[in-house]
Amino acid sequence: MKKAIPTLVTGAVLLSCMGAVPAVAATPAQERAFVDGFRKAVERKDAKALKALLYVTDADPTALEFYNMMIVADFGSTINTIKLVELTAEENKQMAVGGKNIQGKPMKMPLKPIKSLEITTSTKADNLTANGSSQWYVAESDGKLVIPVPALVR
Repeated sequence: MKKAIPTLVTGAVLLSCMGAVPAVAATPAQERAFVDGFRKAVERKDAKALKALLYVTDADPTALEFYNMMIVADFGSTINTIKLVELTAEENKQMAVGGKNIQGKPMKMPLKPIKSLEITTSTKADNLTANGSSQWYVAESDGKLVIPVPALVR
């Protein structure tokens, strides 16, 4: 029995250390393919392709409804810039803390975001030009980049 305790302690220490190690980062080729795929789906107004990028496992139903609506919000706009950027320290902190849904229940991202997809757009109609921007947190799941939809904390 004396040997079991150090083994359990060692196992617990290793597991806790593994949690501190960041997930394997996506390759530059994966990142380019994700950004290009997103851009092409918006330009083709391909809602199915965009919604396929959402990671919906355990997603909060209200958050999922919002994400499904917002992912197609740029249809009809011209994408001026689209890029994946590193998360800021504040964003990383917020991801760890989480937030609340509209019913006040705690939510967190089901996957740890590794980047942020930042998009700027413009829309021209008659004599009016409107500019906009959007941001999506991007995570990695099973070797591919996805947009995680917040899940209720259990």
